Amino acid sequence: MTTNTDDRNPTPDRAEDNAFFPSPYSLSQYTSAKTDYDGITYSQPYQGDKKILMIATDERYILMQNEKFFSTGNHPVEMLLPMFHLDNAGFAFDVATLSGNPVKLEMWAMPNEEQVVLDTYKKYEKQLKAPLKLADVLEQALSADSPYAGLFIPGGHGVLAKIPHSTEVKQLLKWALANDKYVITLCHGPAALLAAAVDENPQDYIFKDYQLCVFPDSLDKGANIDIGYMPGKLPWLVGENLQKLGVKILNTGITGQVHQDRKLLTGDSPLASNNLGKLAASTLLADPELR
Repeated sequence: MTTNTDDRNPTPDRAEDNAFFPSPYSLSQYTSAKTDYDGITYSQPYQGDKKILMIATDERYILMQNEKFFSTGNHPVEMLLPMFHLDNAGFAFDVATLSGNPVKLEMWAMPNEEQVVLDTYKKYEKQLKAPLKLADVLEQALSADSPYAGLFIPGGHGVLAKIPHSTEVKQLLKWALANDKYVITLCHGPAALLAAAVDENPQDYIFKDYQLCVFPDSLDKGANIDIGYMPGKLPWLVGENLQKLGVKILNTGITGQVHQDRKLLTGDSPLASNNLGKLAASTLLADPELR
């Protein structure tokens, strides 16, 4: 069966009523069998015992304003390419979801000719399918002898489900800032930063005046609907809500831009996956506290 790549109609997801994957046309524009990975590896990796805690989404469906479901999850390139860089630089991962249910991935975006991504998926596949429950690692993560050097929250629209409203994610974000730990995220992943505002005075938002890169609202309001990537308007917009809390967004488009503000490392889109991975790996390797 051939696919009509001119078709801009979202593709029905037969596993759920009134649910849709991105259209064939949008996938022809937004996905590729290869990434911009440039072959870099790390010859002097980290030798310590600090790990990265990855908080991934366990939810596939986002209910849009028109009552249609968007069938989404975490974007595999946004997850696995930064993971490759950090793993290759010597940092192991623990994988957690809010429920302990499996990580949901947008497998339609898997770059099937990018070996480092495929190898990273294979290495962590068991953890992705049987992750830790975030509540179960919270006490250890927040302890004085925490095993974690920081948090990684990959993108994909699925992060909009529950993670931005989680008090567990809130506690981890507050821990990271209070203890000079890293927060690494990209594309829609910065939606997770909204969790730090749950039940708090907006004036006291811990990321107020931080600069970051995030997927542009303009695309989620416009092109992503026009080309059938999404079946309707999102319930809310990431950038708009971050800006209300005083966050400064640096990018207007998706060019692969990344940025570091203190220990918050961010990227603008899937195109930033390789750049963010390199930035994260080099930054953590250069940190004297991790030597």
